Amino acid sequence: MARRHRWTKPARDRAALDPHWSLVPGPYSLDAGFSLIEILVVTVILAVVAAAATLALAGAGGERQLARDADRVAALVGYACEQAELSGRDIGLSLSRGGYRFSRSEHTDWLLLRDGELRPRKWSISPIVTLTRDGNPVGVVDEFPDKPQLACFSSGELTAFRLELALPDAAAVFRVEAARNGDVAASSVQSRGR
Repeated sequence: MARRHRWTKPARDRAALDPHWSLVPGPYSLDAGFSLIEILVVTVILAVVAAAATLALAGAGGERQLARDADRVAALVGYACEQAELSGRDIGLSLSRGGYRFSRSEHTDWLLLRDGELRPRKWSISPIVTLTRDGNPVGVVDEFPDKPQLACFSSGELTAFRLELALPDAAAVFRVEAARNGDVAASSVQSRGR
């Protein structure tokens, strides 16, 4: 003897008559949902796509940070030179592998500027830092030197220099160049050949 269902109409007609009927689990439910396997497959696909996107952006992210650092140094050196002219006191720039800082000349001493725009700053990432002053290489080490390597003079002149920031495994080099007349510019060079 065959079992008969309680409803004589098909399940879709029953759902049309009673909107709450489809929420009840059972053989007549219209909302079957996703299986665990389907959810896991979608999760794995999303994880692979996210990992690929992260890896693709990782290299470019470091170069963007170095570009921002180069632009910031150029802008701050220009600002320091303006401040040196306005105040009548020389302002120096000291560089290390970890960052850079500005100081103000007080006759024979250099006093570190700790506040404001010319406060000490760290590089966004750990770059290879190369500095040349008046065409001669200047060593950049882990510690800041006793006296600044570069100076903005109260006369409006500036120590001519070239600062290069690069990642160990990247081809791009970000350069900050300054002329004696106080002109400072940041640029990007695509090859590391010097």
